[in-house]
Amino acid sequence: MTKRSAEIVRNTAETRIRVRIDLDGTGQRRLESGVPFLDHMLDQIARHGLVDLEVEAQGDLHIDAHHTVEDIGITLGQAFARAVGDKSGIRRYGHAYVPLDEALSRVVVDLSGRPGLEWHVPFTRAMIGAFDVDLAHEFFQGFVNHALVTLHVDNLRGVNAHHQCETVFKAFARALRMAVEPDDRLGGRIPSTKEAL
Repeated sequence: MTKRSAEIVRNTAETRIRVRIDLDGTGQRRLESGVPFLDHMLDQIARHGLVDLEVEAQGDLHIDAHHTVEDIGITLGQAFARAVGDKSGIRRYGHAYVPLDEALSRVVVDLSGRPGLEWHVPFTRAMIGAFDVDLAHEFFQGFVNHALVTLHVDNLRGVNAHHQCETVFKAFARALRMAVEPDDRLGGRIPSTKEAL
C-alpha cells in the first residue's frame, strides 16, 4: 500500500493552520492548537486512532475559540481526504463504543465520499473549563464536510461533560482506525458497487 500521509496548510483572515497526518503511524503527535482542551481531544485521535498527527494553529482567540476549532476540523478533514486517497483496498466502514467511567459513546463512520453528520450528544453543561461544548460539533462538522465522510455520533449516557466529550473523540479515533484498515480480501478493489468513493 502506498504511503498514506498528507500535509495541508490553510490560511485565512481568522486563522493560520497546518495539519500533517500519517494514517499508518503509531500515535506520535505534536499539538499546538492554542486551545488546550482541543489539544487533549486531538491527542485522543492520535493515540487511539494510531495516526501520527501534527497540528499548528494561530487563530483569533482574543474573540473566542470558534474559528480556530472549526478551521482545525476543516484542515484535518482535507488532510485526511488526501491521505486516504481513492480508498481502494480498505474496510471503508468503522464503528466503536468507548466508555469512560459513567459515560459511553458510539461512533460509526462510512468513508462514503458524501459529507453527513448525525450528532446526538446531550452535554450536561455548556462549558468544559474554558471550552464551549458547542465547538465539538463545529469541529466534527468541519471534518466531515472536507473529509467527505458520513459520521454518526451518539453519546449514549454520561453525567460528566468532560467524560462525554472524551468518549466521543476516543470512539471517533477507533472507528476511523477500523475504516482505514486494509482489507486483504478486497484484493485492492474499492469497497463500493459504484467502484468509486
